[in-house]
Amino acid sequence: MKALLAASVVLLAGCGGGTPVASTTPPDDEPAFAVERPAGHRPAGPQGRYTTAHMLRRTTLRTTPGGRPVARIGRRTEFGSERVLAVTGRRAGWLRVIVSERANGQHGWIRARAARLGATDVSITVDRSARRGELRRGDKVLRRFRLAVGRPGNETPLGRYAVTDRLRTSSPDSPYGCCALALSGHQTKLVPGWPGGDRLAIHGTPNEETVGAEASLGCMRAYRADIQALMRRVPLGTPVFIRA
Repeated sequence: MKALLAASVVLLAGCGGGTPVASTTPPDDEPAFAVERPAGHRPAGPQGRYTTAHMLRRTTLRTTPGGRPVARIGRRTEFGSERVLAVTGRRAGWLRVIVSERANGQHGWIRARAARLGATDVSITVDRSARRGELRRGDKVLRRFRLAVGRPGNETPLGRYAVTDRLRTSSPDSPYGCCALALSGHQTKLVPGWPGGDRLAIHGTPNEETVGAEASLGCMRAYRADIQALMRRVPLGTPVFIRA
């Protein structure tokens, strides 16, 4: 478990906004993250705007239906969460999904029988230039919140992503504050020589004075009350739209 938690720091290290550090592995007595179990999912239907796929078994991720293999993915993410994917298309016996194993804007395909379909009406929209986010259920805005975004040269990438993990930290003094929503996307403009990972996230911060500014290496920082609200209300597989 300690090895997994330490790996979490490396994978999300691109969220920082200060000078890169020599090591991203925490001391053995300071685990980085604990997985929070996902919110419930209901069967897909007319009430669910966004289709999700709850993985049931290991399967091959491919570039197209029956096409080139990209990776093997299983029931859990690299952080240990249950794997719930956002579904963006279907073809007889296949699902087109958003996954962290592919580059931003690229989809993968999995066999439909490897997953159980569900749905959610919840979504997150980020206005990068306004440095604001909205949590929605359908067309109803549930919460508006301020965000720090990537600083000039390390801009938060635009596009559609999905929530892959809900993670709680061991200490509110963590660079990620109390908690983090890990996303499927990747930061493509990290500083040269950055020793950590490139995964995007929406997370808390011990430096809340930076919220509302262009301050990070790509991730989005939120006030504690806002990220805690998102942790309570956002299921895995929720789509996240980052717009200019």
